[in-house]
Amino acid sequence: MTPSEGKPRQRRDRPTATFTGREAEDPTAPRAPLVSGSRCPPATGGRIDPSWLVSSVQAVLATGSGIVIIRSCSDVITDRHWLARQYVWFLIPYMIYDSYAMYLCEWYRTRDQNHRHSLTTFRNFLSKNRLMIAHHAVILFVLVPVAQRLRGDLGDFFVGCIFMAELSTPFVSLGRVLIQLKQQHTLLYKVNGILTLTTFLSCRILLFPFMYWSYGQQQGLSLLQVPFSIPFYCNVANAFLIAPQIYWFSLLCKKASRLFDSPLAKKDG
Repeated sequence: MTPSEGKPRQRRDRPTATFTGREAEDPTAPRAPLVSGSRCPPATGGRIDPSWLVSSVQAVLATGSGIVIIRSCSDVITDRHWLARQYVWFLIPYMIYDSYAMYLCEWYRTRDQNHRHSLTTFRNFLSKNRLMIAHHAVILFVLVPVAQRLRGDLGDFFVGCIFMAELSTPFVSLGRVLIQLKQQHTLLYKVNGILTLTTFLSCRILLFPFMYWSYGQQQGLSLLQVPFSIPFYCNVANAFLIAPQIYWFSLLCKKASRLFDSPLAKKDG
């Protein structure tokens, strides 16, 4: 028996922390240089965790649906497209799956201490993923009823715009896969990080001024006049939607600055 055979093997399949979940709530937690994925279970048995594929496929479908809806609605208020309602029925089970996947992430992280699902594990999950859980709950219990019933027959254009927010997800997922493959030093990883920032900014933050501008063009109003010309609750809803996006984008920028500053620091040293 060799010395290496006599030593117990250390577990290498440690979970990759979520960027928009655990890392957002715990700034001191160890994290990857730029961005991990929306799910945190790592590669298992040398295989890449497949949850990134589910997220990416859903994102492509949502983005494609959004593009089709936006292009088909010349009138942003009254024009209709069937995807604005029907895709939401696909989104509901995905959000439920996504929440369960986050819970499994927490269970996986603590399974060395307890192989069974427990109330403690569930409490840890709720504590470490507060913002993401709130985000999913708002989508399921607020946005879905609004999109399917409460808005009536108006606003398919704006539903399509919201679908477009998923454009950044494939780049987030690719960054996570590259982390699992230990490719953080590669040009591909840095280029993907730039694309992540660009798509996140354009489709999750600038998307909201675009919707206001589109409504203003329809009604003959300037961008600054629109907030005072629509119901107050619309402004409040948009503020609640954009607030976590700005927060997550600020974290992305901080991680990006650390990524691109580290090579310069090494050269100066």
